[in-house]
Amino acid sequence: MSSCATIALLGQPNSGKSTLFNALTGMRQHVGNWPGKTVEKKEGSFVHGGKEYKVADLPGSYSLSANSDEEVITRDFIASGAADVVCILADSSQLQRSLFMLADYAGIDAPCFLLLNMSDVAADQGKIIDAKEIEKKLGIPVIPFSATDVKSYDIFYNTLEKAVENGTKLDLSKLSKQYESIQGYREVFNLIPEGVLPGYSSMWLAVKVLEDDKVVCAKLKNAVDADTYKKIEEAKKNAKGAVATGGCKFAWIDEVLDDAVKAKKTSVSLSKLDRIYTHKVWGKTAVILTVLLGLIASFIPALPLMGVGSAVLALKAPITSALYSIGCPEFIILIIGDVVIQSFSYIFKMLGFVFGVTLVFGLLEEVGVMARISYVFDNTMGKLGLQGKSVMPFLVSFGCTMGGAAGARVIDNWGQKVLTIALAWAVPCGAAWATIPMLSSIFFGPGAVGVVAAILLTMLAHMWITAKVFGARLVKKEDRFGMIMELPPYHKPKWGALFRYVMGRTKETFFRVTKVILLVCGIFWLLSYSPNGNDGVLVKIGLAIEPVTKVFGMPWQLFLSYVASAVGKEGAIGVISALYNGGAFGTAFTEAMNGAGAATNLNEILLSNVTKPEALAFIFAMTFNMPCVVALAATYQETHSAKWTAKIVAYYTVVSLILAFIAYHIGMLIW
Repeated sequence: MSSCATIALLGQPNSGKSTLFNALTGMRQHVGNWPGKTVEKKEGSFVHGGKEYKVADLPGSYSLSANSDEEVITRDFIASGAADVVCILADSSQLQRSLFMLADYAGIDAPCFLLLNMSDVAADQGKIIDAKEIEKKLGIPVIPFSATDVKSYDIFYNTLEKAVENGTKLDLSKLSKQYESIQGYREVFNLIPEGVLPGYSSMWLAVKVLEDDKVVCAKLKNAVDADTYKKIEEAKKNAKGAVATGGCKFAWIDEVLDDAVKAKKTSVSLSKLDRIYTHKVWGKTAVILTVLLGLIASFIPALPLMGVGSAVLALKAPITSALYSIGCPEFIILIIGDVVIQSFSYIFKMLGFVFGVTLVFGLLEEVGVMARISYVFDNTMGKLGLQGKSVMPFLVSFGCTMGGAAGARVIDNWGQKVLTIALAWAVPCGAAWATIPMLSSIFFGPGAVGVVAAILLTMLAHMWITAKVFGARLVKKEDRFGMIMELPPYHKPKWGALFRYVMGRTKETFFRVTKVILLVCGIFWLLSYSPNGNDGVLVKIGLAIEPVTKVFGMPWQLFLSYVASAVGKEGAIGVISALYNGGAFGTAFTEAMNGAGAATNLNEILLSNVTKPEALAFIFAMTFNMPCVVALAATYQETHSAKWTAKIVAYYTVVSLILAFIAYHIGMLIW
């Protein structure tokens, strides 16, 4: 046995796999993608008893069929022998459903043990589970467990050590007898030599052939001679396929659980809350109100960190004054004040919101409400190639796009997560909504209502088109299915585990987004800086390309304000106000991001310098431009892909200019 063992975590969505992974690895983890696949790869490590363990958190799926890249990657990783032991998690409160993964795993030649997670929830339901009886039937270690309870981990570590040392494997005899009842199984089984595909038993391969698993069939075609494969194809024609094998798996699960699980008789009627959430008329309204109330509640725990952001900004004046007094070069002082201090103030203010959103929606996930949200919107989101969980990031994005991007982490499928974030960018954030009505009222008076309505309709069309543009690449047709099979029970939150999770995610967010924000804000500041205050690189570029930007309805002043809106929507109005008053671009943006208001005579400035078609073009360009630099950082953090983050940025830049062009020329026809 090597000095470092590898453990793979396997389980269905909502089985507690991520909770266990985070508890084991803490900050010693990293996330990327599997080579050549847009599937999230989470790895980490921990040390116990002087021995190091590497942990692979395998993609969440309901089975190990070839329905998605996640499932194929998972089973190939296990069969490759890369893991010394596989830890399979099952939800104790729904054992019959969650043990289907174990039944589908049976026949892959890798040591394993079973965690009956959420045993506390099962106990609250009145269920008594005899883990030793299940262990006797399966032939592998089986332990009751609660991933949120630190007291459960001693038995976990002991079981892990024994499983690695002994290489315990599932007893397949009773499951094999179940498969014998399927017409055609024995013929297919006899035609597949044991060990023909390393890591997979003949039983497992025969079952997948009967289920018409395209990946397995293709591998077998290359592994056996043509005559044998032809006989395999003939034999499987007479079988009933996945319906028959699924029936055998559930029959085996029932046999395993027989005499091992006892439960008090409980009513199967829906709770009062579920009767509201699943109501045909009021269900979606109730869910939207729940999310919006959660969004509002997020600001309460966010306030302390937002206060830290304000305190950091308050340090700018004394620090810059001190630097001037010691003769520090002005260029360095400006970098420290306008880039470093300004960025960290912005980071802490946004980090507060991330903390609040993660805490509140983590709580909703913990108690079981998030599953209801997913269930209610599953069909609606499915039309966009997404799952029900995607509705939460969309609604949160009305407050802050960064919160929406961070909220997408609850989505198990990587492609659906990236698509959700890409669509969430189309939702105007709170800062945009503070600007849209103001500008619309100045130029269009009562007609501002029509502009706001046009923005909302454009948002919906934008999301639909974006889903078509990115969906084909990110979410394959076979992956476009709902993720909720059964509503989990409500249960009390484990506050300690929840706060550990929230603090870990907040800390991770801080380190990841700081790099991006400092880089982007630093570059933006350098491009806007000039010794005389008004002829920076961006201003020169704006003046040079004004003949082009005017095609989109934006003179150079409006175009630079549009550029500034990509860093922060808060800065756009301040930049407009300063540039039309002859002020400096860089200074105007910095002051606007510090919270300084626009000029008192803003109405007069805008009406005397900007036409209605130009105003309409700018409103659409600013609204659907990149939301802000913190949204960019959050997108990179959640997607773990610089390439896809860059694609989303480029796409939104192009689309915002196209929308500005359309709005401008429509405006020219009207006014």
